[in-house]
Amino acid sequence: MEMEIARTVLSVSELNRGAKDLLEQAFPLLWVSGEISNIKCYGSGHWYFSLKDSSAQVRCVMFRDKNQYLGWEPRDGMQVEVRALVTLYQARGDFQLNVETIRRLGLGTLFEAFEQLRGRLGKEGLFEPDRKKPLPLFPKQLGVITSPAAAALHDVLATLRRRMPSLPVVVYPTPVQGAGAAVKIAAAIQKAASRAECDVLIVCRGGGSIEDLWPFNEEIVARAIAACPLPIISGVGHETDFTIADFVADIRAPTPTGASQLVCPDREEIWHRAKILYGRIQRDMQRSIEGRMQNTDLLAGRLIHPGERIENQLIHLQRLRERLAASWQRNLEIRYWRLRDLDQRITVTRPDVSRLIERQHELGLRLNRAGARRIEMLMMSLRRQEANLAHLHPASVLERGYSIAYTADGTILRNSDQIGVGDLIRVEFAKGWSKANVSEKGE
Repeated sequence: MEMEIARTVLSVSELNRGAKDLLEQAFPLLWVSGEISNIKCYGSGHWYFSLKDSSAQVRCVMFRDKNQYLGWEPRDGMQVEVRALVTLYQARGDFQLNVETIRRLGLGTLFEAFEQLRGRLGKEGLFEPDRKKPLPLFPKQLGVITSPAAAALHDVLATLRRRMPSLPVVVYPTPVQGAGAAVKIAAAIQKAASRAECDVLIVCRGGGSIEDLWPFNEEIVARAIAACPLPIISGVGHETDFTIADFVADIRAPTPTGASQLVCPDREEIWHRAKILYGRIQRDMQRSIEGRMQNTDLLAGRLIHPGERIENQLIHLQRLRERLAASWQRNLEIRYWRLRDLDQRITVTRPDVSRLIERQHELGLRLNRAGARRIEMLMMSLRRQEANLAHLHPASVLERGYSIAYTADGTILRNSDQIGVGDLIRVEFAKGWSKANVSEKGE
């Protein structure tokens, strides 16, 4: 009896492990909604926070390998929905949620629309592997459907320059976000199909929220991809992002960079593989030749003089020495050409400082000249305005023979209605003045 009681006593580790297993088995991966509280991000990149509602809360953790693809940063007070695994942190016995992904509250309708369209197109067979077109092993020309301003295009072109710089690329520009983007993406796919100038297409854009990626969840884009006779690689968003375009495309890449890696082989890899195959063939041929030579030597050794055998062994030793020297020479040549390649790459990427300094000096001179011209034009304008002011000054008018008449109270006379016959007026000339009596006036 005492043995049975002893066997029922559990350690804390065993208890927590059993509770953890029960929780994970009882609750599958599920969605939970609530308000974020006390969110903290540690140096490891992991997020720790609480999810609460009006009457309860639960601890949550979202590890770095999950949150780095989220595309937005949660804050305290946000209403969210988390997709999480119910579990127990065994070391402390804390009940918690291991969060796989987070979406802002209210995006459920988009996910519902996403699932409805995926189910409908799936029933039509648009996702079937049998309709997927294979990619060409060595494409002659690649088409890229994306926005010219998108970082995804830069990533694709940079990867292609590194892997296969000789591959021509045709860009079919289209907006990849916002109202009307889906129609334009579908039109770009149809244009690429009608022109038939490429033998493989990449449809791509960078990561973002579900709203940003929504054009790739539109039915018009899915049907354009399905109807395209050219094989299409979908490289939309991050590795954790999935769109309808990913399911319809012939191949889904985790990122735009991954799409460019799938579309063409790496020239370095091809060269390395060719070297390996060449080495294997060479070794096989060499071993075959050496085996036959050894067999010949063995048979001939039974017939020749011991002195000749020694001489043959010396010749064989010399041959081995030459092969060893040749092997060292080949190794040195490989390292030398590798060093030259690295030197050329450094030379190409190093900025031309002297040219930049010369360009800066030239821009400085142009700035000085432009400033001087601007000041000169302003001075000329000022002089013209001064001349106009001098020309219109009353003293200048008087100098030309005109005079100004004033009433007795000093008002300038502009018409005869201001005075009557017999009134005293004052007349001012360019030099001096005089008073006069009005003896007659007219209209």
